[in-house]
Amino acid sequence: MRLLSKALFTILFTATALPAFAQECGDDFAAWKQHLADEARTAGVGEKGLAALANATIDQKVLDRDRAQGVFAQTFTQFSERMISDYRLKHGAANLQKYASYFAKGEQDYGVPGPVIAAFWALETDFGAVQGNFNSLNALVTLAHDCRRPDLFRPQVIPLITLIDRGVLPADVQGAWAGEIGQTQILPSDYLARGVDGDGDGVVDLRNTPADVILTTARKIESRGWKHGEPWIEEIRVPAEMAWEETGRTNKLPLSRWAEMGVTMRDGSPLKDNGLKAGVVLPMGRKGPAFLAYDNYDVYLEWNQSATYTLTAAHLAARLAGQPAFDRGNPDQGFSGEAMKQLQQKLADKGYDVGGIDGILGTNTREAIRQEQMRLKLPVDGWPTEELLANL
Repeated sequence: MRLLSKALFTILFTATALPAFAQECGDDFAAWKQHLADEARTAGVGEKGLAALANATIDQKVLDRDRAQGVFAQTFTQFSERMISDYRLKHGAANLQKYASYFAKGEQDYGVPGPVIAAFWALETDFGAVQGNFNSLNALVTLAHDCRRPDLFRPQVIPLITLIDRGVLPADVQGAWAGEIGQTQILPSDYLARGVDGDGDGVVDLRNTPADVILTTARKIESRGWKHGEPWIEEIRVPAEMAWEETGRTNKLPLSRWAEMGVTMRDGSPLKDNGLKAGVVLPMGRKGPAFLAYDNYDVYLEWNQSATYTLTAAHLAARLAGQPAFDRGNPDQGFSGEAMKQLQQKLADKGYDVGGIDGILGTNTREAIRQEQMRLKLPVDGWPTEELLANL
């Protein structure tokens, strides 16, 4: 079941275009569409695509979904244990075998292992079973005209009507509420620029053809900086005490340095120095699950910047590659709902940008927690606790 929107985070746009998007959002809708149509015509979009744009309308249901994404409030263990289901593991393994030749070509041509592709395929649409029932053009036009994030969505409208104009997609194509299309929920700009005709039938069909889905997804991941032959995450065990301020995804250190601090493989065996650097990710604090995050894990954040989603996708890929379920550990009780909002308010009062008082432990809130833990000389693991709240 599709729950999260990549379009919130992964759309490419130019810095020079941003002010124009911000100035034109919220204008009279008809005039706004006419301006966009003029731009599309200059870009070479024909009458078929322009007619589709002319018929596009605002969809209030899209705006409602954009403003109500409660799934982000779930912890990593809650989200991942629900999303990494027996169904997805079973069908993921079956599809890796059934389409082995296409997965092999995806790794050969783009360097992306089959389990990584299969994990996104599973989480996004259950291997094509649930691709979304929103009119894709209406969704993108709605979000592009809305003043909340026009810079994210407007650059996707012309690629979509270009695909419609060329007959690649029908004018009423349906997908996710934020405009993604197909079995791995590809944005129109990626569909247009990176679509691969995997089965050689002359058509790139990301809604119905697994070969096209697999190879296009591999090409998209590779385009975000995937490094061939390198790992993405590895589960580890951390000691009871260590330099917690050294942890965090972005603080990548040689494995030899982590070994000096007492970090081991999950089974307690010594870390194997592979010559790479990695950060230590503690999604539930220092007492919960722990992972080494390599450069390839950063590519996941180009797909979706929700740490909960990306770590789940990375772990599902590891499961499909033969690894066991992660050790839940024994994390301290975290916060949710009103308690989290109370903590965020206290952090905001101290001058931190927590990304809004929304009850969600997002990247900004985690970083603010880490800074306050450091100031208060508490273990720096980015996890909210009663001790932290009391000290604040």
